[in-house]
Amino acid sequence: MTGWQLLAGIAVVAALEGLLYAAFPEAMRRTLTGIASAPPQRLRIAGLGVAVLGVAVATFLVRG
Repeated sequence: MTGWQLLAGIAVVAALEGLLYAAFPEAMRRTLTGIASAPPQRLRIAGLGVAVLGVAVATFLVRG
């Protein structure tokens, strides 16, 4: 994976997140309120799971 591919991936994530805020502002506000009230351990586990899944998917896509 090159640096350009990594930047392109980050750009796609930013674009998708922006579209979610534009299309569903109230749902995003509710989601963020729920995240803010979640216990730190739960956020760590969820964050680690999403990170592992993201790396696995990116590796699969780059290596084919």
